[in-house]
Amino acid sequence: MSVETNRLAAEAAREPASNWKRWGPYLAERQWGTVREDYSSEGRPWDFFPHDDAIWRAYRWGEDGILGISDRQCRLCFAIALWNGKDPILKERLFGLSGPEGNHGEDVKECYFYLDSTPTHSYMKGLYKYPQAEFPYAKLRQENSQRGRHEREYELIDTGIFDENRYFDVQVEYAKRSPDDILIRITVNNRGPEAAPLHVLPTLWFRNTWSWGTNYEATIAKPIIRKRDTSSIVAAHETLGTMSLTANAVDNQPVQWLFTENETDPGRRRNAKSRRPSCKDAFHLAVVKGNTRVASPLGQGTKAAAHYNLDIPAEGEVTLRLRLCESELGETQSEIDPAEFDQVFAERIADADQFYESIIDPKLTADEKLVFRQANAGLLWTKQFYQYSVDEWLKEGPVRYPVEGVGHRNTDWTHLFNRDVISMPDKWEYPWYAAWDSAFHMIPFASLDPKFAKDQLVLYLREWYMHPNGQIPAYEWNFSDVNPPVHAWAAWRVYEMEKEQLGEGDTVFLEQIFHKLLLNFGWWVNRKDREDRNIFQGGFLGLDNIGVFDRSAELPTGGYIEQADGTSWMAMYCLNLLRFSLELAQENPVYERMAGKFFEHFLHIAGAMTQIGNHAFNLWDEED
Repeated sequence: MSVETNRLAAEAAREPASNWKRWGPYLAERQWGTVREDYSSEGRPWDFFPHDDAIWRAYRWGEDGILGISDRQCRLCFAIALWNGKDPILKERLFGLSGPEGNHGEDVKECYFYLDSTPTHSYMKGLYKYPQAEFPYAKLRQENSQRGRHEREYELIDTGIFDENRYFDVQVEYAKRSPDDILIRITVNNRGPEAAPLHVLPTLWFRNTWSWGTNYEATIAKPIIRKRDTSSIVAAHETLGTMSLTANAVDNQPVQWLFTENETDPGRRRNAKSRRPSCKDAFHLAVVKGNTRVASPLGQGTKAAAHYNLDIPAEGEVTLRLRLCESELGETQSEIDPAEFDQVFAERIADADQFYESIIDPKLTADEKLVFRQANAGLLWTKQFYQYSVDEWLKEGPVRYPVEGVGHRNTDWTHLFNRDVISMPDKWEYPWYAAWDSAFHMIPFASLDPKFAKDQLVLYLREWYMHPNGQIPAYEWNFSDVNPPVHAWAAWRVYEMEKEQLGEGDTVFLEQIFHKLLLNFGWWVNRKDREDRNIFQGGFLGLDNIGVFDRSAELPTGGYIEQADGTSWMAMYCLNLLRFSLELAQENPVYERMAGKFFEHFLHIAGAMTQIGNHAFNLWDEED
């Protein structure tokens, strides 16, 4: 077994000192413009919390950053911020167009890459390409606003911003010496023909849990980050513990530390020129605007950054080394030894190589192996801490924003309480889970980390996710939307894949899933078979993921649609649960009768599909 496989096994068994997944890439890439942050009466998240507001407004339900990490509860976050000396704002998060701004909807307008990751995130590598000229925020918005749906999107590379290689490659790597000892290596390459300035701010901050009144996190004391010495800071949190961040000096210059609070400047809402000290936008104002008075003069706060002002020669390279670890570890070794530091990275990279060699098909070419590995890196990097308590969110709206009021989204889901690390479709364009997307994600995850795949599938069926009526939540825009019933199929595939790997299947997992899926199957039968004829409605899209119109909405002409694909999904659902029953019946004969039930139900649906009523037509047209 590989070293990484042993880590996964130890973590799954909860052995001492094996909490390897406590820290990972759980930081979102876009928190603004999400339903969670929207308290408008019209239900327009893009307008209520736009990109430019994220500079100065604290988030309620999460955080975001560039190639960042956090603990699994997103209490403490780390990411990079950049300024090329020309941009109007500090680059603290990825830019993109909102849904209304893009000619094809929301669209990230950056160049960044997930290059590597192990399942425990003992090693991770990502790359961000930062232009040396002023970032074309206005041009991207204007050009895309003038293009129609049938025209191609206007991308960052189309602006000419990368011409003559006038950009920086900013590579961010993480290597864990132990579960709570994380080494961070930031390598900046000037790809251009001339020397160029770059401000790099490795930033550590606490998610704001203290500004929202009476909520389930309100009893936790406000955390604090303070300066310990010239090269390190200490971050203390009541439930997380105390962590330290140490930063190396460059060219023998002492590290310049900046401090502020991760809090909204309340005056900015009424006056765009407001500059209240020690607010979320202090680093932007200090670095970009030169207003250093807005940063905290006390050497403490809830947000801190090491400010490096670099001048990088043409085709030159600068490496920054940092260490995020438990405070006691940081005290025993406060200085960073570059040789020892790089040795840990070499060991973790070797571990990653060993792990992927153990799971990859040896018949693949070198290029195919690289594609496989980077594809898995993308899958692993898009884990995200997702928090959304619908009941609290609905109650907070009228209190926090009495003028705007609050919309009526998701009012039937007040039981729903999300506070987990979840596999996302994309951490910028879709930083929210979609239940059936997640089911598909778990197939490749089963090869990397079977326990994570199983835990994710179980999570959606827990009492604080699944509706009491048996419906699985769809996505935050409308949890009541109907997604295709693929959960059983995904669970069966994960079960089979692990059984093939280990030689025996996890029947406890299978049985646990089966009982909850019975509730969901009953919801489909009772809610989506309108006339009890085994012909189903529901589903916002077709089998090809393209709907001519929104089939979840009311028809303008009245009536309803009986759907060939919805009915086909249900036939497959019967066969999936039939497989569950037959497998479980090998250990418990009670499930034999369940197998008979799903076989019979499948025949009813198949019969209805081939002869609707007593008419000589069915749901399949060979010519169509």
